[in-house]
Formats: sequence, structure tokens, C-alpha cells
Amino acid sequence: MINFKQGRWSIAFVCMVLGFMLAVQFRATEDMRQSVSQQRVEELATRLLETEKERDRLQEELKDTKDATAEGPSNDYQRMKGGFTALAGPGVIVTLDDSKATSKAGENPNLYLIHDDDLLRVINELRAAGAEAVSINGQRLTGTSEIRCAGPTLSVNNVRSAPPYKIHAIGDPDSLEKSIKMRGGVEDTLKVWGIQIDVKKEEHVEVPAYKGAASFKYAKAIETLSDEKEGAR
Repeated sequence: MINFKQGRWSIAFVCMVLGFMLAVQFRATEDMRQSVSQQRVEELATRLLETEKERDRLQEELKDTKDATAEGPSNDYQRMKGGFTALAGPGVIVTLDDSKATSKAGENPNLYLIHDDDLLRVINELRAAGAEAVSINGQRLTGTSEIRCAGPTLSVNNVRSAPPYKIHAIGDPDSLEKSIKMRGGVEDTLKVWGIQIDVKKEEHVEVPAYKGAASFKYAKAIETLSDEKEGAR
């Protein structure tokens, strides 16, 4: 009889232990589920926020692209200013050629040839007089154009050409002509060495569009840099 009672108590004790273990396991499982669920919610919220930021960025890029490719007066004006549109209007045609004089003994013969700084002086005078578009031997001058000596020739937009050099400039013909012909100016200086220079006023001067590639590898718009800094915070 005693053994039977002890057996029942043992069974009851084992059942209590098993019940307690099951309760603990159930609670642990529920806690784990809640923890995983909370972690999943936070993960999804983070991904949603990142997706919204990406959507806003793409919408802004789309807007910028539409603005850049839109057909309108403002875009045409920017292309004209940048040199990507062929232009025509009143202005002058300036022709420069090497001197026909022969250098004297002991003189540097290069003094009788046209150099890059000679063309630069002419271009600067024309621009100071209000030239709106300028080309040299068919090469449109832009903000990145170079004018430099390349052996016996000159390079403009990385295209070599030899004299005579024809400069087409659009603007007020009288003002442009005076900028070259003023007393003590660039024409008088060049003629000292026999450099041939001729200025003709024209009612119709054509300046071609810039034919090279336009790209900015290092320069960025200030607004773009500000947006990138804000996004990095």
C-alpha cells in the first residue's frame, strides 16, 4: 500500500515537473516569437524608409532630366550660350596672316609669325567689345576652348589649323571693328612686325556650333553637392 502511494506521488511529481517545463518552454517560445516579430517590424520599417528615399531621389532625377531635355526658350538659350547652336547675325570677320617681311640678320624669325597670344589678344578685344559668339577657322570658342601653338600651326579645340586665321565674331559691327582698330591697340601692335590683319564689317556673319564633346568629370553644380551632403547625414 505504501509503495502504491509512493508511486502515485512520484507520478504526480513527474507530471508537475513536466507541466512546469512545458509552461516555461511555451513562455520562451512566445517571447521568442514576439522578439522575432518586433525585429521583423523594425527591419521592414527601415527598408520602407530606404525605399521612400530612393523613390524621392529617382523622382528628382526624372524631373532634372525632363527639365534638361525640355524644348523651350530657356533650354535653347543655354545651348546658345554654351556654344552648341550655330548662330548668325551682324558682326565682323577678322583675317590674320603671317608677315611677308623677311627677318633681318640676328632677328628672331618667329617675331614675324602669328602666335597663340596674338589670337588671344584679338579674341579678348572682341569679347570686351560685346562679341556674343566667336569662331576661329570654323572652331566655335566655348568656356573650355584652348588656343595654343602646336609647332607651325595653332590648336583650337584640339584641332590644328594653319594661317591665314579667320575669326568670325557676332555683335555690333562698329564696336567690334573699333576694338581692333583703336589707336595703340592690337592691330597697331601686330603691324609693327608686319603681321597682316584685316577687319571687315558684315551684316551676316555665321558662327558654327561647337562640335566637340561636353562632359564634366570633376565639376558639379553647387546644388548637387549640397543635396549629396544632406543625404550623407
